[in-house]
Amino acid sequence: MDKNYYITTPIYYVNDKPHIGHAYTSIACDVLARFKRLDGYSVKFLTGTDEHGQKVEKAAKSQNKSPLEYANFISKDFKSLTKTLNLSNDDFIRTTEKRHILAAQSLWSKLYENKHIYLDKYSGWYALRDEAFYSEKEIINGKAPSGADVSWVEEESYFFDLSKWQDKLLEFYNKNPNFILPKSRMNEVKSFVKGGLRDLSVSRTSFEWGVKVPNNDKHIMYVWLDALTNYLSAIGYPDTLENEYVNFWPADIHMVGKDILRFHAVYWPAFLMAAELPLPKRVFAHGWWTNEGKKISKSEGNVIDPLEIISSYGLDQIRYFLLREVPFGSDGDFSKTALLARINGDLSNDLGNLCQRVISMIYKNCNGFIPRKCEKLNDRDIIFYNKSNALYEKVKNEIDKQSFHEAIKLIWTFISDANKYVDEQAPWKLRKTDERRMNDVLWILADTIRKIAIIVQPFMPDSSTKILDQLSIDISERDFSYLDSKHAIKTNKINSPSPIFPRIEE
Repeated sequence: MDKNYYITTPIYYVNDKPHIGHAYTSIACDVLARFKRLDGYSVKFLTGTDEHGQKVEKAAKSQNKSPLEYANFISKDFKSLTKTLNLSNDDFIRTTEKRHILAAQSLWSKLYENKHIYLDKYSGWYALRDEAFYSEKEIINGKAPSGADVSWVEEESYFFDLSKWQDKLLEFYNKNPNFILPKSRMNEVKSFVKGGLRDLSVSRTSFEWGVKVPNNDKHIMYVWLDALTNYLSAIGYPDTLENEYVNFWPADIHMVGKDILRFHAVYWPAFLMAAELPLPKRVFAHGWWTNEGKKISKSEGNVIDPLEIISSYGLDQIRYFLLREVPFGSDGDFSKTALLARINGDLSNDLGNLCQRVISMIYKNCNGFIPRKCEKLNDRDIIFYNKSNALYEKVKNEIDKQSFHEAIKLIWTFISDANKYVDEQAPWKLRKTDERRMNDVLWILADTIRKIAIIVQPFMPDSSTKILDQLSIDISERDFSYLDSKHAIKTNKINSPSPIFPRIEE
């Protein structure tokens, strides 16, 4: 069986600069992508930018730019963010690319040929901020459920027969209970669909910036039908015999914010069913961040700039904090107090201290060489060493559920055990009383740190590289296949130790 894995971020809308929410989603996807590669999978990791729609047209006009000029300008910021976050994405798609426009128009044509799209007139509420249509019963105090302003729209429109897919969607959800995670989000989606689906307006005539409807260029495709197609256009659709399509569709996971769950968990599956295409295996909707307990908004002036916090605190530190601080799927609060506690406690005191004192002792007391392999483990050694051997499978189980916080918690529980083992065995004392036992203990600890660093790579790639480099672990021996006892650490010369996570005082 081929081990292929396709993971996507939502493509980010270019109406404004990247913020902490974009970074959060992208880092989570990167962790998954890196984990799967280390586990022997061929991975396709996609991100990109959504560049069409009335919002972009309006924003461009306000800056006296053409829509494409404006999209080019903002898209560069998002592409730059992939470098800043050290993402391992294989592709960066833009909806203004020819490959995407071809795919979007092809999907439209397929839906039209299958008689799931028809021409009529639309009248109803539309929220420009959300790029979404809302029914009368969804409007609360003159606003969309999201709080966005709405306006009444009347124009000729093509419609997708979404109402026909209500029962099929519910049947699919019931047969695939892990299609939407966390489970609370699945319940929300089911409730929405059970409430009744209306046919969806999928074209506009009141603006021009978008993918033109095939055979009727007066109409622009609804931005969500256009945007969602990116997951197909990046793997060669409409050529369903193309290697990337064959290898990677259906996608293993679409990672999205909870605010765009409806589009990915209701509209997108319905489009795919109607086009007779396989559905993605999972849609995971994560929560939102607040800033020091307050909702993040431009009007409040408390938008968190990922570039700024990375510059101040370090990239791996931010990657760790975002995925450790809150259960993935829940809302979380970003505070400098909590961040510093994680950096100075978890990273500096726990992992950093473990690496520093063990590698320093080996460098100082073993002439800079890893001691020879310990051949005879005592009962305490066996208990501890078995825990290190079992760690990978436990972490993998949580990663496969996107429980990043639980995966990290497992790792740090073991790091705590490792620090206790150092204190119990006191190799600095053994140097004077039993040098052979000291070497045994230091070998066990060196191999333990090697395993921890390999497992931590997806979360903190730069920091784990520094640890593995200090231990002189060959680059070809850093994937998960080297975690078993057959590939225990070798008696090789190590590099001079240096702190991995310096404390930050503020």
